[in-house]
Amino acid sequence: MGDASRDNLAKVGSGTIRVSFEFFPPKTPEMEENAWKSLNLLAPLRPNFVSVTYGAGGTTRDRTHRLVAAIQNRTGIPAAAHLTCVAASRGEIDDVARRYWDAGIRHVVALRGDPPAGTAGYVPHPDGYAHAVDLVAGLRRIADFEISVAAFPEVHPEARSAAADLDNLKRKIDAGARRAITQFFFDPDVYLRFLDRAGAAGITVPIVPGILPVTNVAQVRKFAAACGAAIPPTMAAQFEGLDDDPETRRLVAAALAAEQCLRLQDAGVRDFHFYTLNRADLTLAICHMIGVRRPAAPALAALAV
Repeated sequence: MGDASRDNLAKVGSGTIRVSFEFFPPKTPEMEENAWKSLNLLAPLRPNFVSVTYGAGGTTRDRTHRLVAAIQNRTGIPAAAHLTCVAASRGEIDDVARRYWDAGIRHVVALRGDPPAGTAGYVPHPDGYAHAVDLVAGLRRIADFEISVAAFPEVHPEARSAAADLDNLKRKIDAGARRAITQFFFDPDVYLRFLDRAGAAGITVPIVPGILPVTNVAQVRKFAAACGAAIPPTMAAQFEGLDDDPETRRLVAAALAAEQCLRLQDAGVRDFHFYTLNRADLTLAICHMIGVRRPAAPALAALAV
């Protein structure tokens, strides 16, 4: 690993391991109850932040806002709101950003966003922010947000080339982003090679690995195809014969993701961002295995004889 990559890892952190979690806005009261159960289980891990996704075309705008504000107000954990460019004018997006600022939300994850379901592909709004780099610059004009952006260790599927994709990341950083969070990946070497390339390109902000625990390989294949991530055959093989055994699948998933994180720790990584899918069990187990644990309950004093 080159000197630039080592500098990048130093920016990611040293010593204490830090974690952050991604949630999506629940659609039903039952899903909301489950999401809060998960949040309450993960909160004692003292995450660096919890982010909340934003549906294509702003379809979850109000639900995202409510959940972000509630997380920060109820738990005291810094909350980060996802914001995208899709199907909205600059004025509409700026209004959403100002609402976040007025609500005390200081961290925004700025993304181009996926096109709405059923459309042929991404088309910028004629009066909107065309790409994430434009959104980052717009947010910086509105207020002093802490801005995170996406990075793609295995190259965004719409990028002309790996070099063009990396240049796009560099432009987002230069526009004012303070952190990049990667799309999920499963081979630690993919991330470490990406750090080498990013460091050589002059990118020095933290690039935090995004970790997705896998229990449903078929579902993850769909996710991976949409974002350009590869599923190693050796990983898929671990789930063979477990279609009707969800409990064993969860155990395998936790072990595989923990191994991935431990290999990254050995390389110097100290920050991890978990795509929780609104579930706490796997993320909680993985965090425990990598050394991020809930505070121990105080021991009861011995009774006097």
